[in-house]
Amino acid sequence: MHDAPIIEIGSLDINLSTILMLLITSVIVFVLCMLATRNLSVENPSKLQNFMEWVVDFVHNLIGSALPLHKVKNYLGLGMTLILFIFIANILGLPLAIISGHTGPVEIFGYVLKGSELATVDNQAHFLWFKSPTADINVTIGLALVVFLIIHFLGLKENRKHYLQHYLQPYWFFLPLNIIENLAKPIALAIRLFANIFAGEVLISTILKISWFGIPVLAAWQGFSIFIGALQAFIFTILTMVYIGQATIHEEH
Repeated sequence: MHDAPIIEIGSLDINLSTILMLLITSVIVFVLCMLATRNLSVENPSKLQNFMEWVVDFVHNLIGSALPLHKVKNYLGLGMTLILFIFIANILGLPLAIISGHTGPVEIFGYVLKGSELATVDNQAHFLWFKSPTADINVTIGLALVVFLIIHFLGLKENRKHYLQHYLQPYWFFLPLNIIENLAKPIALAIRLFANIFAGEVLISTILKISWFGIPVLAAWQGFSIFIGALQAFIFTILTMVYIGQATIHEEH
């Protein structure tokens, strides 16, 4: 059984693995973008530049399917950030897992990892450090809340009158239902992303217990998991753009 490396600061439980993996994901996205744009060339573009141009075109068309073309440029940066960050976060847990075993209390930053204080030689504590950050519900909730705030900020900024009126449509007594509908959107975004990635990692850990018989199954499942990771990044991004379109475009209401 592998536990999360958690330290308790006040009343907060801080998952060090999640923080570590979020930092790694951010660094990978930053380095990837820097390398892709470092030596731009029209005559002789690099393979990475060609790949990034394909991603930009893909995201451009994705946003264009949910928003008017004259607004696509405004949200291209947001769309690129979401799809790259979420995809990389989704697949980080596929290639390897880093697990540490301890026979006594482990102190980090002056705090003892929860569960390590009970560890003994015969009953070691094992902590999983390397995994997909989106396999943590707190991460997906955080992403969904950021999107939720962006959607409502843009709705109030660009379409205030009609955005507020839509809460009273088709009749004023639908206000509670419309509020619940809007609150359900980030919850659905968070749970969908978390459930798919978490289930995939649980299945990988289960396959690993089948000894060498599980190697071909694991290889096939990891290939399929890359597809799932890409699909979930696509779904999260396209739904974000659809929700932005519903909030900012009067014709959609």
